[in-house]
Amino acid sequence: MAEKKYVLGELLITREEIAARVAELGKQISEDYKGKELLVVGILRGSVPFMADLIREIDNPLTIDFMSVSSYGASTKTSGVVRILKDMETNIADKDVLIVEDIVDSGLTLSRLLETLQTRKPASLKVCTFLDKPAGRKVEFEPDYKGFTVDNVFIVGYGLDLDQKYRNLPHITHVIEVEE
Repeated sequence: MAEKKYVLGELLITREEIAARVAELGKQISEDYKGKELLVVGILRGSVPFMADLIREIDNPLTIDFMSVSSYGASTKTSGVVRILKDMETNIADKDVLIVEDIVDSGLTLSRLLETLQTRKPASLKVCTFLDKPAGRKVEFEPDYKGFTVDNVFIVGYGLDLDQKYRNLPHITHVIEVEE
């Protein structure tokens, strides 16, 4: 069997489009949480570039924390098995919590995560995703805030990876599988 190889394909979302949309999201979140302090929880590792840019666009007082949750491993498709690899350190009871994710694909990871976090009694719990891929859903899930909706293709850049590579790209690019 031939080894799978991947090449970068078409540029889908530019750096400039990302910056403009992140600014819009920051403004919307600031308005929605006016007068409240927000706890922003990034889902490692993919959310880091998006979260860093997003929190700079939010005018409200906020604190940050991180969790690491996985359902992909080194694959390009979700395994369906969700694992919490690192829990946050902050007690979220009675706090307004915004989960920041790089992409919502199957919805399995976030559904499981939200179930777990609801038991910790936050004042509110919402999700902001950079990318939404509704065609990949395996469970019913709709993020509260989303940057862009994308087709059901494999993409990298701006935090999204292929086996930990390409996270540093400042844009979103389609990935094409080729056989050698």
